Order: sequence, then C-alpha cells, then structure tokens
Amino acid sequence: MKARYLIWDFDGTLAYRRGGWSGALAETLQQEASGCDVTANSLRPYLQDGFPWHYPERFHGPWTGADAWWESLTPIFERAYCCGAGLRPSDAHRLAQEVRQVYVDPTFWHLFDDTLPCIRSLSAQDWQHFVLSNHVPELPQLMEALGLSNSVSRVFNSAETGFEKPHPRAFHNVLTAVEGDAAVWMIGDSMKSDFDGARAVGIPAILVRNWHPNAKPYCDNLGALPKLLGQP
Repeated sequence: MKARYLIWDFDGTLAYRRGGWSGALAETLQQEASGCDVTANSLRPYLQDGFPWHYPERFHGPWTGADAWWESLTPIFERAYCCGAGLRPSDAHRLAQEVRQVYVDPTFWHLFDDTLPCIRSLSAQDWQHFVLSNHVPELPQLMEALGLSNSVSRVFNSAETGFEKPHPRAFHNVLTAVEGDAAVWMIGDSMKSDFDGARAVGIPAILVRNWHPNAKPYCDNLGALPKLLGQP
C-alpha cells in the first residue's frame, strides 16, 4: 500500500482559542485594569488587517526569530487599543507587548471533541499526519500542550517558512516531505486558504466545520472523515 498523508489546518480545524485574537487583546487589557468594560467586540474591527495572513501573496520574512515575528504585530495591537479602547499611545504600546504571553497561554486553547478520536482512527488506517498552519511561532508548543505532538509527524508553520496559505509555496513545502507516489489530502475549515489553496496545486481537499456551497466534499465534523477517506 502506498503512503497516505493528511495535511491538517490547526486553528479552527483541530483546535481553537477562546476569543481568538480580539479576545486575547481584551484579556490582556482586563488583566491590567480589572472591571474594564472594553470587550473583544470593541477591538475586533481593528484587527481585520495587517497580520501576515491578510497578505498571503507576499513572502513574509525571513524572520530572525519569534521575537521579530511578534514585534511586527505590535502596530496592529497598538491600533486596536488606541481606536477600540481609547488608550493613550504609550499605554497601547505597553499592553501590545503583553499580548503574546496571553495569546499563547495554553489554558485558552482547546481541542475540538472530535479531534483526537478522528486522528487516532485515521492513524490506525495508516494515515500520516502533517500540520500546515498560518500561525504564531509557538505553534509546536501549543500542540504539545494539547496532546497533538505524538500524532503529527511534521509541522509547517508560516511563522517559520514565511509563506501563508493559500500561497502555493506553503503547500509545495509540505509536498517535499511526502514519499513518492503517495495519497495526500488537505483538511481545513477555510474555503480560501485550505480548500481552494490546496486544490490550486493539485491536492484534493475536504472542507470541515464551515459549510460553503462550493465545497465538495464537506464534513460538519471530523467524525465523518475516516469513512469519507476510505471511499475509492
């Protein structure tokens, strides 16, 4: 039997962070000023632009390390604090430096209930697992904390490679680790980044969790994947 690989998205597919980025900024602010009435909804409109994955057509990097990657996000956080919370620039800058610690705190991250049962079932069918994610440099540590590391052979993270899905290079980087004439599928929750991005380079894909009328095949949850992948 030829080798079989699944390329998984991480955030929104295997796991999620409660509150996302806007939640992390709100939590950082609330730790500083308990009782503050600024919510994630107040900050969210100012986080819709500026992250590397908002410009996937560009090469981002090369980064000199995790600190440099996070420093590039400081202006985005500062803008959100100034415009969404009404902070002075000096206070916004100080809080922006603390977002990293809050965002990567594993207590805010959770696996979906169907993640480990699905991966274990597919591993028993000899599927190998890669992760391809537009994510923060601490992704491997988050995966370790969530109990995923033992099940995933390789992690391809845009914070290290500089290429964000759906850029073709993001997918080609993964294909270089695939053995010969292997079966390969992309599994993700983003129509643009995961489903369309993979298909554009010839990788079949399955959209999960976020229904889209143009996505076939699609699964509401990961429980249906083992049977679907077992079909000819």
